[in-house]
Amino acid sequence: MFPILVLFQLYLSTIPVVPPTPKFEGQTIDDNISIGYGLALGDVDGDRKPDILLADKKQFVWYRNGDWKRFVMIENLTEQDNVCITARDLDGDGKVEVAVGAQWNPGETSDTTKSGSVHYLIRPNDPTQRWEAVKLHHEPTVHRMRWVKSGDGNFFLVVLPLHGRGNKNGEGQGVKTLAYRFPKNPHSAWHATTIDDAMHLTHNLAVVEENSPKRTDIYVAGKEGVRLMQGFVNKSGGGNAQKITGVELPAGEVRIGILGNEKFFATIEPMHGVAVAVYMTGQNTTRKVLDDQLKEGHALATADLLGIGSDQVVAGWRSPNAENKTGIKVYLPSNKNGSEWQSYWVDENGMATEDLQVLDLNADGRPEIIASGRATKNLKIYWNKSE
Repeated sequence: MFPILVLFQLYLSTIPVVPPTPKFEGQTIDDNISIGYGLALGDVDGDRKPDILLADKKQFVWYRNGDWKRFVMIENLTEQDNVCITARDLDGDGKVEVAVGAQWNPGETSDTTKSGSVHYLIRPNDPTQRWEAVKLHHEPTVHRMRWVKSGDGNFFLVVLPLHGRGNKNGEGQGVKTLAYRFPKNPHSAWHATTIDDAMHLTHNLAVVEENSPKRTDIYVAGKEGVRLMQGFVNKSGGGNAQKITGVELPAGEVRIGILGNEKFFATIEPMHGVAVAVYMTGQNTTRKVLDDQLKEGHALATADLLGIGSDQVVAGWRSPNAENKTGIKVYLPSNKNGSEWQSYWVDENGMATEDLQVLDLNADGRPEIIASGRATKNLKIYWNKSE
């Protein structure tokens, strides 16, 4: 009986899933951005509706949910371009705290005055007015950042540079992944520690905060593939990122999703790469390429856009591919074991995707896709109309 049961379970795992067909309606809320380096989402003005925050070339701005009016938070913060932004309510007042990275100069990996900046932005009483910047410890080639709640309940700003100090062509010192502890008084000193320095040429990170048991895991994509800082509690000292067996190809983006009861990794490979891949993490890690026709893939998300109880993958790229197209696609699993996937266009040739995020903006239970375009110089909401 046991072999028959196993065969039956394998058969069930290959029964095609028939999810709703993805349907999104695009709305351009800004057609005059400069680059659109990075996006963040959260309630800026305390009206209980998530707003859109954008790191543009020389300005950090936010767009008010509803009328999508644009407000400049700060501009000309550094000599070089802005590059990243993160937003999260840390003190429970219903309004996000904001940190930003600028002085984007990836060719300079040694001089902290010429490359890499980290600032915390202090909101005014009226958030539509200009914000105050508090300068934090700088690290050359700062590229991505996230607010992270550690396993022991404290908040940190985790900052990921592109290169290590003095690094050339991905060789040399490892990248210093830094954690800045959020102080009670943001004007006071921020204690920063290196939580990993083993990787080279890193590009992006994903944060997974578990509630039961309470634990925070940080995944980093880079030259050595995807590595894991498990159970983050801000212990100082480098070399803490663990290798993940079978997920070792160079990657530029990483996100974590759930298919059934199984976790998977979604990646874009290599950095600024051509391939969207998923790694199923069952007894043996298996890799499945969902698409190999991207060019400069630069944006990735996992979310249950269709309400089917499992996550889908969203990916975007910023340069015309072999078919002379840029855009965004969503990828759906066709069966329960993740061995087959289908792709659908979200935006075909109207978005040179620099970054994208996913969140329900209108409280209808269906997450939207929000994307910024580099060559297309646009910011769009793709309203989820899937049924």
